[in-house]
Amino acid sequence: MRVLTVVGNRPQFVKASAVSRTLRSQAEEVLVHTGQHYDDALSRVFFEELAVPAPDRQLGVGGGSNTDQTARQLAALEPLMGEVGPDVVLVYGDTNSTLAGSLVAAQAGVPLAHVEAGMRSYDRRMPEELNRVVSDHLATLLLCSSKTAADNLRRESAAGEVEVVGDVMVDVALALQPRARERHDVLRGHGVEPGRYLLATVHRAGNVDDPGRLERLVDLLRALPLPLVLPVHPRTAERLRAAGLDERLREAPGVVLTPPLGYLDFTALLCHARAVLTDSGGVQKEAYLAGVPCITLRATTEWVETVEMGWNVLVDLDPDAARAAVDLPKPAEHPQLYGDGRAGERVVGALRRFADRSPS
Repeated sequence: MRVLTVVGNRPQFVKASAVSRTLRSQAEEVLVHTGQHYDDALSRVFFEELAVPAPDRQLGVGGGSNTDQTARQLAALEPLMGEVGPDVVLVYGDTNSTLAGSLVAAQAGVPLAHVEAGMRSYDRRMPEELNRVVSDHLATLLLCSSKTAADNLRRESAAGEVEVVGDVMVDVALALQPRARERHDVLRGHGVEPGRYLLATVHRAGNVDDPGRLERLVDLLRALPLPLVLPVHPRTAERLRAAGLDERLREAPGVVLTPPLGYLDFTALLCHARAVLTDSGGVQKEAYLAGVPCITLRATTEWVETVEMGWNVLVDLDPDAARAAVDLPKPAEHPQLYGDGRAGERVVGALRRFADRSPS
């Protein structure tokens, strides 16, 4: 079995780390990095820290609008399909790289497997929602993190084969969170103490590309009641400078701005934070896995189970709601929502069973 895996950003590098090593022990994998995240702190460091096999191909397709970036990824991926001749294309999540890999596979008539299929925020204004919906309805094999995701696909009458495998990010969290929790030097380096600070990440186009919402976001972050550590995504840094808001945030008392962080440093800060504020789907889930309350700077989320269990509060950009959420006690229960840490094995098993059934 030959698998062409397409990845392009931080969450996908994390997810691939749970699958690629097992996959390569049982099949041939060609790993393609589109270059969607081309900053070293968002790319190379994750391959090194998570021991993801080095990409076999790097396309260097970063920057530009969603449409432009996806178009260039399609143009770069198309000749690879003929060259590699995969039995299946494997994609993760909901990025432009996911969409490009899905479209190229469908157009070439190659079976497509989608890890983290079936997630829905039901907000079509989000590019990620469009990417995941289109990819799901092109996929032959839909590998879901939870029963909720599988139910979403069945309601939509998705044509592919649906299987709940659990969440591959659980595998990574169980393996690496213990190491990250011991990295107290990371907290000292940022001048914060366990349980007495907040961690934030912001990068969604809906928050940072709109100058009005970006200003509201900055005001919300400045109004929080605890010290705040904010690793600044390159996209966010660019938008803050363009709007003349970077100094307003930088000069706010208690706000610590840092460059993007590697997985272990970020996880160390996450595990010891009082709460995390984010507009990232992946960070919402990482917070849940770490047992840290999450305050989501959006009005919707695809990780609905975390909201239902009380570990995640949707506040959009309402500073009063955000401050109130910081003061909420941790929920008493923390059930295993997304699997037992063996999702990577189940992904590979599903791929092998699919390949065995397919005509040669």
